[in-house]
Amino acid sequence: MKIIERIDNMARYTGPVYKKSRQYGFSILETGKELAKKPYRPGEQGQKRRKKASDYGVQLQEKQKVKFMYGLSEKQFKKLFVLAGKMKGVHGENLLKLLESRLDNVVYRIGFAKTRKGARQLVNHGHVTVNGKRVDIPSYAVKAGDVISLADNDKELKVVKESLEALNNRVEFISYDDKKMAGTFVRMPERSELNADIKEALIIEFYNR
Repeated sequence: MKIIERIDNMARYTGPVYKKSRQYGFSILETGKELAKKPYRPGEQGQKRRKKASDYGVQLQEKQKVKFMYGLSEKQFKKLFVLAGKMKGVHGENLLKLLESRLDNVVYRIGFAKTRKGARQLVNHGHVTVNGKRVDIPSYAVKAGDVISLADNDKELKVVKESLEALNNRVEFISYDDKKMAGTFVRMPERSELNADIKEALIIEFYNR
């Protein structure tokens, strides 16, 4: 238990995403590509049947996969969990809404980057604007009506163009103006619009245990 908790409190994971996806049997990129060829855990023991996890283990795994999916450290994730509990509504759904309204995630949802990690880098490097002003804080809380775009000199970035061309569809709570290369965070998402494979109730149980 102590070893697990010590690992869990480490800083944000920066290793290969596909390994984490295979470890948890969950597509962190939400594309399913990481699991298409090897839908089992990495390593020599990967294809052996998994041992049945304890309730604690199941709750921990759910929390970990969502934390890795959004690219947060334990401290950041716990902070949002506490904030979500102070909001009106369902605690677990509030947590997911707060995660979705982070600037790095909105940049990813708009299509400026193929991954949340890539979106976070765009924000960190000062390429992103909110309502016309540069914002370089990935955790910035985007509000309904905020317009997210790129600085004028950065709209021709090759990585951005490639990402936009590869995007198949956008979530309904974000609108996009192709001519202005700007996305608007229309509203907070409904639970039905978010990943159905996430069991947020287990995350609540984990922190409340």
